[in-house]
Amino acid sequence: MERILYFFLLFLFVNLHDIISLGDIMGIFSKLKKMFGGAEEEKEEKVVEEIDDETLEDSEVEDDEEEITEEDDLDEEVEPLTEEKKEKVKIYDKGLSKSRGGFVSKLQDLTRRYSKINEDYFDELEEILIMADVGVNTVMELIEKLKKRVNDDKITDPEELKEVLVDEMFIIYVNDEILTNKINYNDKDISVILFVGVNGVGKTTTIAKIASKLKKENKKVMLVAGDTFRAGAVEQLREWSERVGTSFYGGGEKDDPSSVLYDGIVKAKEEDCDVVLVDTAGRLQNKVNLMHELEKMNNVISKLVDGGCCETLLVIDATTGQNGISQAKAFKEITNITGIVLTKMDGTAKGGIVLAIKSEVGIPVKYIGLGEKEEDLVSFDIENYIYGLFKDMI
Repeated sequence: MERILYFFLLFLFVNLHDIISLGDIMGIFSKLKKMFGGAEEEKEEKVVEEIDDETLEDSEVEDDEEEITEEDDLDEEVEPLTEEKKEKVKIYDKGLSKSRGGFVSKLQDLTRRYSKINEDYFDELEEILIMADVGVNTVMELIEKLKKRVNDDKITDPEELKEVLVDEMFIIYVNDEILTNKINYNDKDISVILFVGVNGVGKTTTIAKIASKLKKENKKVMLVAGDTFRAGAVEQLREWSERVGTSFYGGGEKDDPSSVLYDGIVKAKEEDCDVVLVDTAGRLQNKVNLMHELEKMNNVISKLVDGGCCETLLVIDATTGQNGISQAKAFKEITNITGIVLTKMDGTAKGGIVLAIKSEVGIPVKYIGLGEKEEDLVSFDIENYIYGLFKDMI
C-alpha cells in the first residue's frame, strides 16, 4: 500500500509531465496487480524455487539465491495487507460485483474482439463508457487521452490499452488535487454535519449508519430531524436514533427547520454531544425555497457553533446514473457541498458514476454504500474502488 501511496503523492506534488513520460508516472493497474492479483502466484513460485535449490549445483544455487534476495527485497517494499484492509477490500469486491459483470465484462469482450486498435475500437469503447454512466464530457476527455497515449507510445494491442485505461481513469479522478475522504470535525466546538439530497436516495439510513459508526468511535451523537416537510420523516429518524442508541431532537411536521435545528443544537450542547447529524428536506423541485432554507440553517449553525458547519454531505443514489449527476450539479448551485455519499452502488451494473461526479461536478466521494449492512457503508478509497471494479481485468 505504501508503494501506491508513494505513486499517488508523487503525482500530486510534482509536475512530471515536462520531465518524464506519462507512462513512467502512471501504473496504478500494475501496482494493484502486484498488490492484489499476484500474491498466490508468487507463493507458488517461491515454493518451486525452494525445491529447485536443493537439487541445483553450487554455482547455480548462488545465482538463484541472488534472484531470491532481489525478490525478497521487492516484497519488503510492499506493505502486506492487514486483516482490516483485507476486509475492506472484500466489501469493495462484493459490492462492485454487479458493475464488474456489466461494465467491465463489456470492456473485456471488446478487448477479445479486436486484435488491433482502430477507430472502430474507440467508437465502441466510447459507447461502453457512456453507457457505464462515466458521463459524456468525461468520456470525451478520456478517449482523447487514450488516443494520445496510443500515438505517443505506439500502442497497437487492445490488451495493453486496457491497462492504460485504468491508469487514465485514476488520473482523471485525482486531477492534480489533494483528495481526502476524511470527515472534517470541529476541534473547537460541537461538530454539525448537514445531509442533503432528494427523497428516496437513502439519506435517513445513511445518517443512521454514520451515527452508528461514530458511536463505535466513542463519540456522543445527536440526530436532528430538519426535514419537517416530508410526511413521516421526523418519526423515521426518531426510530433510527432509538435503534442506534443516539440522542434525538425533532419538532412537528411543517415546523420551521431552522428553529428545529436551533433547539436541537442547544439541546446537544446541554447533553455534551460531540457530533450533530442533521437531516434536511429534499425539495429540489423548488430550488429557491430550498436554497433559502439551507442558508438559514447555516446561519443558525454559525451563530451557535464556533467555526460553523463542518460538512454538507450530498447523498446520491448510484442507480439513478446521470440523474444523480444532475442532482449534484443542482445542489452545488444551491449550497456549498463538501462531499458526496454514494448509496446503492451494489445495485448498479454501470460503475462509472464515481468518475463522472468527480470530473463533472468537482466534489469528492467521501462515503460509498456497497450493501445494506452498516459495515457496507465505507469511506471511499479510490484504489480499493478501482480494484473492486477492474478485478477481473487485473
